[in-house]
Amino acid sequence: MKKRFFVSVTSGLLIWLGTLFFISIGEAESKSLDQSGSVNVVGGESFPVDPENPDDIADPGEGPSTDGPLRIDYVSSLDFGRAKLIGANRTYPVLAQQFLGDTGPRGSYIQITDQRTVSTGWTLQVKQNHQFRNTVIQEASEQELSGAVLSLDKGWANSSGNSGSPTVTRETIALNSIGTAYELATATAGNGRGVWTIAFGASETNSNNMENTLSPVVDAAGNAVRDEFSGKPAYHNSAISLTIPTATKIYPVQYATEITWILAELP
Repeated sequence: MKKRFFVSVTSGLLIWLGTLFFISIGEAESKSLDQSGSVNVVGGESFPVDPENPDDIADPGEGPSTDGPLRIDYVSSLDFGRAKLIGANRTYPVLAQQFLGDTGPRGSYIQITDQRTVSTGWTLQVKQNHQFRNTVIQEASEQELSGAVLSLDKGWANSSGNSGSPTVTRETIALNSIGTAYELATATAGNGRGVWTIAFGASETNSNNMENTLSPVVDAAGNAVRDEFSGKPAYHNSAISLTIPTATKIYPVQYATEITWILAELP
């Protein structure tokens, strides 16, 4: 029987005065299914690592996780910051992952640990449970941001171990079908063991030959914007974006959606 472990995070969209908006995927209660079998093997504790230098422990702050020998250790929040809604260009990049300490900005990532005695492999999927919406809006037909699409691109895997790498989908994954699970990565039997990060995008300082997808965030005067969590300069990450159709009406209210990450054992 395939065992599946779920992490759900709530994503919100806040419109300021009809011209600015804030989107974030924040911490939410994590859930996991009960594991069956006669032996329960518990591995050692894993800490979040730098996805570009996985030998280094990093501090990205709190994030959702699951338990067990096959688990999700950390999932980046997805925060799209503030941007003006102007013209026909309504595609907005996510803010880069920030860390406390010396670690620089990185692409958003999910960290997986496989410490099972027998590694049968695993798959990682993601789905959006419902569209961005606000049920307080009087007109029911306008409560959702119809056609808004989250897209994930430039995915890659990294680890400090010597296990074979999982295969990561390199094509752009557009979550344009609500409730549908999209496959992000697959580790075949014997591969993907130990601690692995699946990142979307990378910094210009990465030594993994990955394309730089980060760019500084500046205000209207061209001054650097500070990240509220780390206090460091903020960066955009073009590998993850949100596109809102120009025909979609947006109110100055809070919208929310829910994203679920699914880690499943292969039989």
